[in-house]
Amino acid sequence: MAIAAPPSRPRPATLPERRPHHRAVVRPTRPALPPRPARPARPPRDLFVDVVRALGTLGVIALHWSMVDASISAGSLHVGNALGTGPGWLLTWLMPLPLLFFAAGAAAGHERRVTTRGTWALTVHRVRRLVRPVGMLFGVWALAAVALRALGVPDGVVVPVLHKVPQPLWFLGVYLALTAATPLVVRAVRRLGKRLPAAVGLAAVAVVGVDYLRIEAGHPAAGWLNLLLVWLVPFALGVAHAEGTLTRRPAALVAGAVGGIAAAVTLVVAGPYPISLVGMPGDAISNLAPPTAPVAAFGIAQVCLALLGRDTLACWASGRGARLVAWVSARSMTLYLWHLTAMFAVAGVVMLGMHERLPVPWSTDWWSTRLTWFAAMALALGGLVALFGRVERLR
Repeated sequence: MAIAAPPSRPRPATLPERRPHHRAVVRPTRPALPPRPARPARPPRDLFVDVVRALGTLGVIALHWSMVDASISAGSLHVGNALGTGPGWLLTWLMPLPLLFFAAGAAAGHERRVTTRGTWALTVHRVRRLVRPVGMLFGVWALAAVALRALGVPDGVVVPVLHKVPQPLWFLGVYLALTAATPLVVRAVRRLGKRLPAAVGLAAVAVVGVDYLRIEAGHPAAGWLNLLLVWLVPFALGVAHAEGTLTRRPAALVAGAVGGIAAAVTLVVAGPYPISLVGMPGDAISNLAPPTAPVAAFGIAQVCLALLGRDTLACWASGRGARLVAWVSARSMTLYLWHLTAMFAVAGVVMLGMHERLPVPWSTDWWSTRLTWFAAMALALGGLVALFGRVERLR
C-alpha cells in the first residue's frame, strides 16, 4: 500500500530586491574645440647654402687672423696689417664677399617656413638671435677691461683693443636692415622674374654713381649709401636662389663670373680704387668701408662661381664635410663674434706674457710660425665657442 507524501508547505512570496535609487548625474558637455591647424612641413635644408656660408665664415676668420701685425712700445699698442705689405693684397681678392648672399638664401627659406608668425614676429625673432650673442660679447669685454687694468696692463694697450673688438659688427647692422626688408626684397624679386639680371646691372651703375659723388665730387658722406646698395645686390641674388628663380645655366654663370672679375679689375686699374678689396693702412680710401663698385662686381662674380660648383659643394656637405658644415652652421655667429678675441688673447700672451715680439710680416720667421699661430688661435676660439656657443642656440 502506497504511503502518500505529506503536503509541501507553501514558500513565502519573495519581494523583488529593492536597489537604492541613484539620480542620473548630468555632466555639462565641453564645447568642442576647433582642431589645431597643422604646422606646415619644413622644407629640407639647402646644403649648398649651408656649406658656402660655413666656408665663408671660416674664410673671413682666416683672413682676419692673417692680418695681425702688432707691437708694444712705451706702454702703447701699435697695430698694423700684415696684408698691407708684400703680396698680401692677393688674399683680399679671395675674401668670401657674398656671405650676405647665402645668409639671404637661408633667410628667405626660413621666412617661408614661418610665414604664419608674420613678418614682424620673424624680424623680432632674428633680432633676438643676434642681440643676445652681441650683448654677451660686450659684457665679457667690459669685465675683461677692468681685469686687465687691475693686472697692470697699460691703458695704451687696453684702449686700442677695445676699439678693435666691435669692428666686425658692421656686418650685423647691414644684416639686420636687410633682414627687416626681406619681405620687400622677396616681393621685388618675384615681380622682376627674368628681369632680375637687368635690375642688378642698374644697381651696379648706381653704385658707380655713388662712388663718383664720394670720391670725385667731394661728398664723402654719400658713400655710405653704398653700404646698403652694394650688399643689396648679393642679398637679392640670394633671395632669387631661395625662390628657385636664379639661373643655373653654366654659360650664363661663366659669363657672370668673367664679367664681374673683368669689371672689378678694370675699375681698380683704371679708377681711383686701391688694389686691396679691404681697407689697408696708407690707402686713400677703403674698398669696404663703405663698399665700392669693385667689391660689388667681384661679389657678383663670386656668386656665379659658387653656383657653378653647387652640386659638388652640396655633395661634399652631405658626405665627408657633413659634420664640419653642421658644427659651423650651428655656431657661425659665435665664431664670427669671438674670433678677434681669440686673436687678441694669443697675441697678448706672446707680447705681454712671454715678452716676445711678433715676427715681421712675410719674413722667414713669419712663414715658419703660421701653422703654430693658427693652431693657437683655433684652440683659443674653440674654448670661447664652448663657453658662449649655447647663447646663440637659445630660442
